[in-house]
Amino acid sequence: MSVRLEGVVHSYDAPISEGRSIIDIDSWEIQPADQYLLRGVSGSGKTTLFNIMTGLLRPTKGTIRYDDINLYSLSEASRDRFRAQNIGYVFQNHFLLNTLSAVENVEMPLAFSRILPQSQWRSRASGLLTQVGLGNRLHYRPSQLSTGQRMRVAVARALANNPKILFADEPTASLDETASAMVMDLIQETCRVNRAMLIVASHDPALVSRFSKFADLHAGQLTLSNAEGQVTDV
Repeated sequence: MSVRLEGVVHSYDAPISEGRSIIDIDSWEIQPADQYLLRGVSGSGKTTLFNIMTGLLRPTKGTIRYDDINLYSLSEASRDRFRAQNIGYVFQNHFLLNTLSAVENVEMPLAFSRILPQSQWRSRASGLLTQVGLGNRLHYRPSQLSTGQRMRVAVARALANNPKILFADEPTASLDETASAMVMDLIQETCRVNRAMLIVASHDPALVSRFSKFADLHAGQLTLSNAEGQVTDV
């Protein structure tokens, strides 16, 4: 699976009643196994772009295609199914369900997508939580976990379905150096093994050395570059 953005624009009404574009991307194609670090100052539109690419926010105009599937030509229910089966998303604010335990939160995408039989949900979820260092916190609710631990549960949840593309919004922001390395190792290695696409949005300078492809968002425009700083085609 590959992803292609074409003419994607997203605008909102400014206080002076003039439309303001916060996303204005001519084109961007992501191929299987590509790993990008998405950079941009706070408010540059990184989270907005993620929400558009995951089917959560319809752009003002433009198309997002996963192979031959135009994401926004699908009904809302079909987009939900497509996302559950193909997309992983680590939200900056976690969005864990407080009424569920850590392991139950990680099982949720498995219940939605049904890519595994129910008898395998618990072992899959438990294994992922163990990999992020929470094997002894399986039955803790989010309110019983630290901010960093909740982020690690969110990472495990996003990986549960072995997604074809993973979006991670500031996944290391609340983690110490050791936990950050653990989480990024798991995210990047899982994506490599599955030839899944990965886009990480982050301000963390420690992550730069982990990537060879960069997407910089400035004033709505996207610039792609490589590890040598050479600008590549969008």
